[in-house]
Amino acid sequence: MNSNNKQSVVSKAVLVPFILITSLFALWGLANDMTNPMVRGFQKVLELSNTQASLVQLAFYGGYFTMALPAALFVNKFSYKKGVLLGLALYSIGALLFWPAAAKESYGFFLSALYIMTFGLAFLETTANPYILSMGSEETATRRLNFAQMFNPMGSILGLLIAQNFVLGALRSDDVTEDGIPIYDTLSEASKSLIRTSDLEIIRNPYVILGVVVIFFFLLISFIKMPQNKSQEAKVKFSASIKRLWKEPKFVFGVIAQMFYIGAQIMCWTYVYQYAETLGIDAQSAVWYGLAGYIFFLVGRTIGTALLAKIDSGKLLMLFGFGAMLSLLGAIFLPGMLGIYALILTSFFMSIMFPTIYGIALEGQGEDAKFGAAFLVMAIVGGALLPYLQGYMLDFGGNGYEDVRFLGVSEMRFSFVLSFICFFIVAIYGRKVYTSYQIKK
Repeated sequence: MNSNNKQSVVSKAVLVPFILITSLFALWGLANDMTNPMVRGFQKVLELSNTQASLVQLAFYGGYFTMALPAALFVNKFSYKKGVLLGLALYSIGALLFWPAAAKESYGFFLSALYIMTFGLAFLETTANPYILSMGSEETATRRLNFAQMFNPMGSILGLLIAQNFVLGALRSDDVTEDGIPIYDTLSEASKSLIRTSDLEIIRNPYVILGVVVIFFFLLISFIKMPQNKSQEAKVKFSASIKRLWKEPKFVFGVIAQMFYIGAQIMCWTYVYQYAETLGIDAQSAVWYGLAGYIFFLVGRTIGTALLAKIDSGKLLMLFGFGAMLSLLGAIFLPGMLGIYALILTSFFMSIMFPTIYGIALEGQGEDAKFGAAFLVMAIVGGALLPYLQGYMLDFGGNGYEDVRFLGVSEMRFSFVLSFICFFIVAIYGRKVYTSYQIKK
């Protein structure tokens, strides 16, 4: 049992900076989960295969992999605050590039805008996560990060509601006849062109507005005095730091576990909409199931953060990992609506995984934390590669989701075997931490 429950998680001296940095967790959660439903939006508007549509996630999460280490090098040379500001600048530029992308009606341009936007998100996550860890004692660091991460699903919920009400529900390419036949597929190329122009502008607008909001946060943080943790913000020799980090089994396994966790999370949250479609649920209504997942995620994060004050972090990670595996078995094999209910329940068990893995892996790393954070953010590349692999699996029998069957279930359901494997790895990491690695109390 942890002994840190009586210690202050956040001191009054850093409360305002803590609130500002914590608000960024909601800001990138909004971008992440406004984008997940867009996979289906782009697929409909631009008539893409499942594999082609999954390139949205490849571009989005590939940006994390590309920029995480440069972000750490930048922070090492300058400061956490300057890292946050540069992240916000890149975030806003990428979001605003949706305007010319829509004008060009170019899928490649949209992917490039997402890629640049996630340069900014990589800077923010590489910087904000260890920054939060540094704003207090190391004993309460994991709890502090879990608390800050509670605001991430709040942004996710807002992003999803924006996608539902202002994007998916407004796309004319998704209209169907009274018989449920897609109208867009029956139109001439000229008619499709008019709808395509209109729909891409609808997809563009929330990102452009988001870019303006991000500029506001940039200006606000620019004028606020932010704390410095001299031990963690001191300049560190890159090569020596990397050697030390990769000699730490708890850190190395943590990076691997994080990659598989992110992949599982993005697969569960991206393909819930296609899963709903196999049950006869339309795109706009399907968003409610995605929203339910985020609510379960928020509830799980709240409960999990409280439990971390009483239960060893590795043990709790293990238990939540096994819980996610069980719920995914339900998503694969339970009939009808029970399957999607089980898929939604998975979000509850996912809730604590990212910050808990993050906190465990960086615990005790001291000045090496900034580079350790970079590798943990680079692990987000799992969200690029594994959804692409799931999309490839869904294309085995064609562009549909029930073209072929495996183990008696549709390809849509069977494809979540990938997420099951990912959570197994997370659970094993939690058990290893709990039984073998020495976690400071």
